[in-house]
Amino acid sequence: MSLTKTPVSMTINGVLVGPFDVPESLMMLDFLHEYANLTGTRLGCGQGVCRACAVILDHDDGTSEEIRTCITGVGYFAGRKLRTIEGHASRDESGNIKELSPIQQKFLDFYSFQCGYCTPGFVNAATVLVEKLKRQPIDKADVETVVTDALNDHLCRCTGYVRYYQAVKEVILSTPGLTKERPHES
Repeated sequence: MSLTKTPVSMTINGVLVGPFDVPESLMMLDFLHEYANLTGTRLGCGQGVCRACAVILDHDDGTSEEIRTCITGVGYFAGRKLRTIEGHASRDESGNIKELSPIQQKFLDFYSFQCGYCTPGFVNAATVLVEKLKRQPIDKADVETVVTDALNDHLCRCTGYVRYYQAVKEVILSTPGLTKERPHES
């Protein structure tokens, strides 16, 4: 008996990867670790519940979404563009980190994580949220609800939620154009 293989190529963090002949049943998380040598995406529960494995799928229309890689096959990503935790910081010509993304920096500033295992999923969720708000700003009064809705499905075993949420709220409130004032009622 042999495994059926299929060629897969995609763009990860702005770099074309592949084609690789991979087993059709291979989960994306395993592809990232074993074929792309990107190990920052974490296997938490293996059932798509905790979202430690979430990456960002970028659509051609400029929108993005989180996708759980422990339950999504590599074939789903064929020909698509995605970002992993390794793709957020800006780097110099040698590949050294020059500057963290605003989300990553705020997570450090707020000491948002303890063990850090869930952090890649939280960074990706918060990044998707900020990108959405750049297209569709929200009322300042709604920030807490919007952050809760965006991060609520992510699990942190160390219970670092408060600091994650505070950091994301701070990024949103301090980034021009993400919020707007609700008009005063007469």
